[in-house]
Amino acid sequence: MIRLAQPNDSAGVVSAVRSVYDEYGFTWEEGGYHSDLYDLRPYCDPNLARFWVAELDGQVVGCGGVRFFPAIPGSMGEIIIQDDYERIAGTCADIIRMYVHPKGRRRGIATAIMHEIIGLEIGPIEIWSDKRFVDAHRLYQRFGACVVGERICHDPDQAPEWGMILQ
Repeated sequence: MIRLAQPNDSAGVVSAVRSVYDEYGFTWEEGGYHSDLYDLRPYCDPNLARFWVAELDGQVVGCGGVRFFPAIPGSMGEIIIQDDYERIAGTCADIIRMYVHPKGRRRGIATAIMHEIIGLEIGPIEIWSDKRFVDAHRLYQRFGACVVGERICHDPDQAPEWGMILQ
């Protein structure tokens, strides 16, 4: 049901993520905040990230992954400012673009992707998630994540987010 994404999965990923944005009334910004979804090549480079898609009846209905970076300086779990963004110190990766189309929900897609991420054994992971995504927070907490802070996202809607760390 899930597989590693390929660069040519962009259209399906855009469709799946955009369905969630439409559901919540979020602003879509193709040339800005969402431009990464139109070129998945960095997410398909195993030195930079691992990114999975879920298909149902040949259509991408979910996605998510993890991006790697040098450890963020500071005390583990502390919220710091790095490059004008609130970040979680001590982490060396972050959860990216975890979304499931409404018709793909309750099928274990996000759970399966989280199992893949945990299986990488990469160290502390930073998670930022819109405060309205209550089901996502429960998912992350089932895997051991805990809330360590909050911020206003740099997305077009300036959405409030919870910051979580998964060790």
